[in-house]
Amino acid sequence: MADNYKKHLIRAHKAIGVIDSGVGGLTVVREISRLMPSESIIYFGDTARMPYGPRPYEEVRRFAFEMIDFLQHQEIKMVVVACNSATAAGLSSYQKACEHPVLGVIEPGVRAALAHSSSGRIGVIGTVGTINSSAYEKKLREQNGGLHLVSKACPLFVLLVENNLVDTPEAKKVAHEYLDPLVGENIDSLILGCTHYPLMSDLIQEVVGPSVKLINSAEEIAAEVQSILNKSDMSNPLTTDNPRYRFFVSGSPESFEEVGSKLLDQDIKAYQVKLA
Repeated sequence: MADNYKKHLIRAHKAIGVIDSGVGGLTVVREISRLMPSESIIYFGDTARMPYGPRPYEEVRRFAFEMIDFLQHQEIKMVVVACNSATAAGLSSYQKACEHPVLGVIEPGVRAALAHSSSGRIGVIGTVGTINSSAYEKKLREQNGGLHLVSKACPLFVLLVENNLVDTPEAKKVAHEYLDPLVGENIDSLILGCTHYPLMSDLIQEVVGPSVKLINSAEEIAAEVQSILNKSDMSNPLTTDNPRYRFFVSGSPESFEEVGSKLLDQDIKAYQVKLA
């Protein structure tokens, strides 16, 4: 009994692995740390090869598998694919191949949108890859075939976030060009179908207006992580004021550290790892 409990503690104390194409997945890290402050997190951002949105699905899947393989050599208990493009490109493939539970960001966002929308008029914004996959639309229509759905690819949003240009007149102009047509469709909910997008949620909310509910996939996936860890008895039972956060990137760490430190409200150190 004692040995089994010791093994359980060791397993539960392991980290949550998070992968993304860049800094956007840090919005998921922020929400996980808010909900579960005792959990450790190991993050990999593929900054050398972002953005993923315009890339073929086969290539995105290969990149995701490379990051997951790296994480599986660390002390982890779960993998969160915090990239909508990577989730759309092959979540079921990662789940079959990985020895740990693997979560994507699409289904939690779909459930939240359905719960919040009263009119059934829902907008979806994401990268070119996510929108072209129709992943959100398919999942939404599985639940309700009578929805009025409007989708829009917003590829420049990722570049604005990665280059720290959200608070610029150019960003506001781009946001209006992307979002004004959705506002004209009288949507009442808007799924932020890319984890970079919550980093510009103030601007997006300003453009779409207060009557449109923004569905933050980072918040939804964090709640899903908490639920799964609790149900599987893998939550870290050891409270700590200093959980382990480790950050790895495939590109230069400097820009990632700058944006990440601001987002997480603490100094972070990232280590560069060359993927295959």
